Amino acid sequence: MAFTERVHAFIAARFHTRLIETFGERGRKAFVHGTQYYAEQRGRRMAQRAIRDGMELTYETYLQYGEWVNSKDTIEGECSNQATVQSTTPDYVNHITRCPWHAQFEEMGLRAAGMAYCWVLDSAISQGFNPELGYVVEQTLHTHDFCIHRLTTGPINEGSDRGKNPAGLRDFAYHCAHSYWAYAEVSKAIFGAEGEKITFNFQNDRLGYFGPAVSHDLKEWNWLNSGDESSFTYRFGEDESKVYFAHSLLYHPARFSALCERLGLEEKELCKSRAGSWY
Repeated sequence: MAFTERVHAFIAARFHTRLIETFGERGRKAFVHGTQYYAEQRGRRMAQRAIRDGMELTYETYLQYGEWVNSKDTIEGECSNQATVQSTTPDYVNHITRCPWHAQFEEMGLRAAGMAYCWVLDSAISQGFNPELGYVVEQTLHTHDFCIHRLTTGPINEGSDRGKNPAGLRDFAYHCAHSYWAYAEVSKAIFGAEGEKITFNFQNDRLGYFGPAVSHDLKEWNWLNSGDESSFTYRFGEDESKVYFAHSLLYHPARFSALCERLGLEEKELCKSRAGSWY
């Protein structure tokens, strides 16, 4: 599965759901704060590149140093971002009539998550880039036929239609990783150990008696020994940057070969099945 705008929206939506389920109103506030934290970091990256290139931190520069463009998947899926400029003076006003983030939130039935996300995201990116720009989101697709984004600091100058600087673009694998990291960091900072927990729920699959198998290197596996037949919760430690989960203890043929080599045993083919050889 490719990382796209919709995967990016999915990550935000799931954090919104889990934070509110676990922490109620505090979780909702944490989600808004996490969205602003993530967005302001994006804006600061854009500003740093612009300053490096000798550019003024104007709205024209803001448009040129944006970090994403419509992905191939959303273009082909006919849900790519579409916007039209309504005016350039006295304020610069942009209407967004189609958006893959909106489409994903609606598909998941999580309009409240979309509203919380979209109200603060773009204004927070602008805040990180240059807090004097006066970027305001007046309405969103979640409750209206189009979003209204307004620049309240006056008319935009020449150069706004030059397109985005390719050197600043980042793919959605990058943006998805950044989003997940930002929400996770905020959750941990606010809620401590409770904020590091993730609960996995399965609609159709069932877990075994010992819960899922857990590994940090795809070699050594252990049972988690917790959870029920359709969900389990895992708390990530400070040094755990990558954790693997499986339905059962995995034993790759390469490990068997390594064991034979270490013990000086000869491997022989016993028979062949449609899936491969048995030793």
